[in-house]
Amino acid sequence: MNGQGGHQGFWHFAKARYNKAEQECTVHSEAFTLYHPARRDTPVVFSSPHSGRNYPAAFLAESVLDAHTIRSSEDAFVDDLFRVAPDFGAPLIAASAPRAFIDLNRAADELDASVVEGVARSPHNPRVASGLGVIPRVVSAGRAIYRGKLPLAEAEARIRSHWHPYHAALRSLTEDSHRQFGQSILIDCHSMPHEAIESHSRPGFARPDVVLGDRFGAAAARDVMDQVEAAFRRAGLRVSRNAPFAGAYIAQTYGRPSRGFHVVQVEIDRALYMDEDRIVPSADFDAFRALVAGVIEDITHIGRLNVPLAAE
Repeated sequence: MNGQGGHQGFWHFAKARYNKAEQECTVHSEAFTLYHPARRDTPVVFSSPHSGRNYPAAFLAESVLDAHTIRSSEDAFVDDLFRVAPDFGAPLIAASAPRAFIDLNRAADELDASVVEGVARSPHNPRVASGLGVIPRVVSAGRAIYRGKLPLAEAEARIRSHWHPYHAALRSLTEDSHRQFGQSILIDCHSMPHEAIESHSRPGFARPDVVLGDRFGAAAARDVMDQVEAAFRRAGLRVSRNAPFAGAYIAQTYGRPSRGFHVVQVEIDRALYMDEDRIVPSADFDAFRALVAGVIEDITHIGRLNVPLAAE
């Protein structure tokens, strides 16, 4: 898909609103909200594919889970944490639908025969086998979402209305960056349950606040990864790499460092800014959001420093 095709793909179904006070263009669609700076001056793009919280009534009605439990796999408030990206010249795209409804960090064909009718069982895929395909079978702690199976037509409709528009927009943003600046640096923003870090912490080592994933160097150049890590460390956060989260579909697909396309997945401990049980911001939320704003500013500056001379 070329950049122009990507633009046509998402502007066709999205409505834009320019807010002069905020100096940004906000694009709304069924699949995503795109916050675009009035002047884009960095190759960095921020993406939040799991923070969507628009739960369709029909979806909730067909689930065995209550409206609170079904949110357990949501990256709640991550889009709010990174909302200031346009203030520093970088776009932010955030999903509208929740991860329990459709997982945008999976391939469109990662369909689970255990939850979608008419799907042939494919060779072993760890993500699908664990119930975390593009149409998830479970939320956190392995809790089943549905009573039975979904019709294939319903799964295909979700992919058509949400997955394809989101990725058309994301592809367009990264290709625009590469064309304008000579490279693209995609920051794939997520959150992780505190217990996930506790269970993977090694005795004698401090638990990380942030896990950065570049698929062990396959998704981003070493210098880009080093500088993103340094931005988080300057903010006083403990950082580890690739364990237990190295990056999934977005990092695997969009990361082509040899061609100047870099992806760094960011996983932030939810306990730093929210009450995980109640799914509400903690008392420290505003302070932590301000801290993240400083990290965002540093990362966008990294992007400017790394722009090849040929792009100037």
